[in-house]
Amino acid sequence: MAKWAGFYLSEHTSEISKEKQLRDHVNLPKERMAPEEINEVLYAAQLKTEMICIQKELRDADGNYFDDVHGFITGYDNLGIYLGDEKVDYDEIRNVSPLPYHKWSDVND
Repeated sequence: MAKWAGFYLSEHTSEISKEKQLRDHVNLPKERMAPEEINEVLYAAQLKTEMICIQKELRDADGNYFDDVHGFITGYDNLGIYLGDEKVDYDEIRNVSPLPYHKWSDVND
């Protein structure tokens, strides 16, 4: 029985540690881009079929920015763009940048 109690304790401790790391994770604000700069990056990404990373203006109750949204542009309309199934309105975009592309054959283990 003591063996199982020790196992539970180490499992429980690691879960608490993971939760603390998630709680303490803070996304720093990126530089706010002008609408013209955002349009240039979005246009180039659409043209070259590049993956992009978007930081939204939205913040949580503590004033921290949410995790970035990233993916390929799968569509757009008058109000925003779609990255996969997620829609991001143009007025929500704080910063957008292309993600570097790494070929699977370049990965060194």
